[in-house]
Amino acid sequence: MVSADIIIIGGGLQGLSTALHLARKGKSVTLLEKDTAGRHASGVNAGGVRRLNRSFPEIPLSLASQELWHRIESLVDQDCGFRPEGQIRIAENDLDMEKLEERNRVMTSLGYTHEELVDKKTLRHLVPAASSHCLGALHCRGDGFAEPYLTTLAFKGKAESLGVHIYENSPVTAIERIQGFWRVRTGLRSFKAPVLVNCAGAWGGRIASWIGDCAPLTPTPLTMMVTAPVQSCLKPVVGLASRKLSFKQMPNGTFVIGGGHISKLNMESEKTVIDFTQLKISAQAVRDVFPLLKNVPIVRAWAGIEGFLPDQIPVIGPSRNAPQAFHAFGFCGHGFQLSPIIGQILSELIIHGRSSLPIEAFRIERFANHK
Repeated sequence: MVSADIIIIGGGLQGLSTALHLARKGKSVTLLEKDTAGRHASGVNAGGVRRLNRSFPEIPLSLASQELWHRIESLVDQDCGFRPEGQIRIAENDLDMEKLEERNRVMTSLGYTHEELVDKKTLRHLVPAASSHCLGALHCRGDGFAEPYLTTLAFKGKAESLGVHIYENSPVTAIERIQGFWRVRTGLRSFKAPVLVNCAGAWGGRIASWIGDCAPLTPTPLTMMVTAPVQSCLKPVVGLASRKLSFKQMPNGTFVIGGGHISKLNMESEKTVIDFTQLKISAQAVRDVFPLLKNVPIVRAWAGIEGFLPDQIPVIGPSRNAPQAFHAFGFCGHGFQLSPIIGQILSELIIHGRSSLPIEAFRIERFANHK
């Protein structure tokens, strides 16, 4: 029986960040990962580091997390490939522009100034390669992107250097609460701790149900693709006001294209199959907005497995029905940027019993009546 202060289930960035923050505060941590760290989402996503267009409950967390990203090397001893070149959300027509203007009015009324409304002339300066039909945008300076695989390795390495014991290829098979301790089994191994943390990503709903909580999580494979390299022509990460798109140029000249298009998933085998009709939709959006790229070939495509909840925001906070158990899962394809602050929040909840940031909107109780 391996004992620790805290057992974390899930070796994606939320679990690794939580382990890191707890270890920095002197806690002994065991982290259990069913595959390898970051295998299904954290290491294979678009790597967006954005405050732009966050849902309103997420904004305080996103602002705090961005501060950590801008000093990420002090947290994990590496820069994670973070490039704060900005993120921009482009309006392609008058209705798009009205949508962005309304967003800007609401954000300003709430006291937020990080999203800047820009006109067509400024857009052309920021994104010279954009099509002439684009009318304006919302721009968020200081946003950008990082490299997911490098980021996962950095968080994992830092956690291990602080004494976190990480067990990969260790799927959890049983959880029970006995005499004030959580006992978790993975095959032939058993683990024991007074505190349990569920950071199991697309499997977070299953783990929650094992301890008596309910969250209607849907595992969802999101499609990504990468092009052949071309000469540098784009610095910010680009999204669109009305179409799904996340588009960025990497330092090697390739373009990484995402945006939430869904592939096919066999959850039993945990295999994804690329839906080429979805790839075509993403590729067409890129061709419309960046016509100079119309003949650039796609060289690779893949899909990670994310956990989606009906209201498109995650579960963060204590269990509703189990003592000394906590959740952070269901980040709906946009948890990468939040990961540094999620670890801080969970460490605060576990050690001090409260969060320094507002998390009421993310409590699992909101699904108490779900059937």
